[in-house]
Amino acid sequence: MSINSALLAGVSGLTANSAALAAISQNIANVNTVGYKRTAGEFQTVINSQSQGAGYSAGGVLATARHYTSQNGQLQRTTSNTDLGIAGQGFFVVTERPENVQITDSRLFTRAGAFSVDNLGYLKNTAGLYLQGWPVDSEGNIATDPSDLNRLRTINVGSVGGTAEPTTRAQLNANLQSSQKPSPDLATYNVATNSMSVYDAEAGTGFKPDFQITIPASDSKGGQRTIAYSFLKTLNPNEWRAEVHVIPATDIENGSAPANGILKSGLVLFTSDGRLNVADMKTANDAAILAGTPPPYLFNDFATAALTIGASDPAAVGTATAPQWRDSLGIDDQTITFDLSASAGGLTQYDSDSIVQAVVTNGTAFGNLSNIEIDDEGYVTAIFDNGVTRRVAQVALATFVSADSLAVANANAYRVSQGSGTYNLKAPGSGGAGLIGASQLEASTVDLSLEFTGLITTQRAYSASSKIITTADEMLAELISIKR
Repeated sequence: MSINSALLAGVSGLTANSAALAAISQNIANVNTVGYKRTAGEFQTVINSQSQGAGYSAGGVLATARHYTSQNGQLQRTTSNTDLGIAGQGFFVVTERPENVQITDSRLFTRAGAFSVDNLGYLKNTAGLYLQGWPVDSEGNIATDPSDLNRLRTINVGSVGGTAEPTTRAQLNANLQSSQKPSPDLATYNVATNSMSVYDAEAGTGFKPDFQITIPASDSKGGQRTIAYSFLKTLNPNEWRAEVHVIPATDIENGSAPANGILKSGLVLFTSDGRLNVADMKTANDAAILAGTPPPYLFNDFATAALTIGASDPAAVGTATAPQWRDSLGIDDQTITFDLSASAGGLTQYDSDSIVQAVVTNGTAFGNLSNIEIDDEGYVTAIFDNGVTRRVAQVALATFVSADSLAVANANAYRVSQGSGTYNLKAPGSGGAGLIGASQLEASTVDLSLEFTGLITTQRAYSASSKIITTADEMLAELISIKR
């Protein structure tokens, strides 16, 4: 009968409003939960099939939970470099364990980016989930794949050791005094037996240079070496003799050359306006090479002035044909390019004191990891105390066709569902994925004013539903009392 259906409708109202109250309670409880997405109870009418002439049967109401997963919260600044927020669409890909993740292991998706480095060096958020990303290979490249989760690895910053970079480039800015008088003993100079590279005033060996430029250089292990340019004014105007050598000379094996540490020697020619005469030196060297004679000038082409020092090689000690690092150093080969003709400076010859204005080199000594930085494209970069930076990985973001249909999991995370569609893995800032906000966290999307208003309306609706039951009960009592 219709009264019974009214009772059942009232009960469904109580049940539905209880579910709505539960959703509101969950939202209020998570008002400060990082990356939390609010849930709302939504009602839908239940209609019973009606028989004509038999009265009306109330179906009541049914409550379903709606998750506003695609709604983004505001990003708030923090003091931790590993706190991450997403400005836009996408979810962090996370796993429940950091190592030996198999294809059968579940992947979760979250916006809770309060990551920190655990005792093994992995990035883990406060819920214990580990951040996934694409690792950097040995070549420094990152191979991304939009659909293959197996390419992802748990990002580990604890495995990054110290690093060093060898010097590969040196820029010289120096002047040689054009009025320098040639040494009166110039005739005794000999690159093989009386060179500037072995000059020692106390020992009385070698030939004193008119000017010397020393260049600090880092080797393949981060050790510090010194390469010097020694100059000697010749009798010819605008012409200097130069030696490029290592200090101390014992750091290298000269091969078939004398053991004087010289890497290269030759003349340097300047123009009448004090600049390097690159064109004439190249022409003279090319002609000498064509004639099969040694080039007279220091470099064949001053635009690409480079020297190579071979690697330490025990088998070649005493038999090497070119300079190499001494075997006891155990370091790799090294090519250094010297910029001697820079437009803003370089090597000049003016009538002022011989002076070094600047020597700029790359390469660094050994350095330890000092910091981790993550940029807006998700690149995780290790910063070393010697100034070297090295990329470790790139954070991957997953996007979905229907993010609101993701299945809710524990730890403020989500799982793929049939309604959400499959994931697409994207680099931050590409293909519709948002950018990463380092040192930022996404706030909960809960609006307390909205939730408290919902509390009031839900309470009133619950009271109204209970009134339906009370009224229907009174009507049944009246019906039963007719018999009396």
